[in-house]
Amino acid sequence: MLPRLPSGQTALSLAQGLLLGLLQALIRAGAWCWRSARALRLPQTRSGRVALSLAVVYFVWGSTYLGVHVALGSFPPLLLSGLRNLLAGIGLFVFAMRRRPVMPTLAQVRNAGVVGTLLVGLSSGMLAYGMRTVGTGTAAVMVATVPLFATLIAAAAGRRVAKGEWAAVALGLVGIAILSHGGGASGTAGGSLAILGGALFWAVGAHLAGRLELPSDLFIATALQIGLGGAISTMVAWITGERMGTLHFLPFVAFVYLMLIGTMAAYVAYGYLIRQTSPLVASSCMYVNPVVAVALGAVMLGEPITTGTIVATVLILGSVGLSFFFDDRRRAS
Repeated sequence: MLPRLPSGQTALSLAQGLLLGLLQALIRAGAWCWRSARALRLPQTRSGRVALSLAVVYFVWGSTYLGVHVALGSFPPLLLSGLRNLLAGIGLFVFAMRRRPVMPTLAQVRNAGVVGTLLVGLSSGMLAYGMRTVGTGTAAVMVATVPLFATLIAAAAGRRVAKGEWAAVALGLVGIAILSHGGGASGTAGGSLAILGGALFWAVGAHLAGRLELPSDLFIATALQIGLGGAISTMVAWITGERMGTLHFLPFVAFVYLMLIGTMAAYVAYGYLIRQTSPLVASSCMYVNPVVAVALGAVMLGEPITTGTIVATVLILGSVGLSFFFDDRRRAS
């Protein structure tokens, strides 16, 4: 005799109960993190705060690849990306409203939703999808190709691209080829394509963010991008049939870490760097994040580090460095 399946109403009640329990646990975890953060004494000087912000974006964003790998043990990829960013966006919005900012217009909210869909809904979602079959270190190195895609998008938009920038793109493509076929990369071709697609969507979103009118307040703009992008990703995940499985302890801890530290804290730190330093310094996390991710993947997950992996990583990071170098020269000229 086959087991009796729950009715639609029963399944909906179970889903609502699971979501309610998750929200309650997140609220308790957030309250604890808020009390802990207030107990810490932040650096009083600008240089100290810049150093702290750099440390956060270097090591926290480098560790999010491990966090996503662990969280996928209970969360489907799109739902993981959607809920993580939706709840983080709500938290940042509440924080921003306490500062009494200038409220955005409907057009600015719409633009933030478009940018957030690209940066969060599509980019983060495809990254989580690809990491079901691709190792954490490999994924981080592939995501470092964002500046290469940004160069291609700028050329398509009509900006003159120097020969050195094209050389950087070529160098990065060679690194990707080695990593995908001869670098001992763990994963499938489909997973690698999904991650590269996520990097492309991030570059498109960043390109539009520089051209669309967004809310003037940094925290409001970030909260709307993360929250609206997360909401769209969550709706797509639900429509396409993604559902929560059994919620295990370690994936839940990884999810809370991704939401509170990997999204809320890291985006605030990145926003501070954008305001207080040059774009080159703020974007320097692309040099360090793959190194952190590769190291954590090797130590925590036993992912192999081959000669091909090292060569590919050096080529891709070198291409990123060249992209920053020539972009800085172009801005100075």
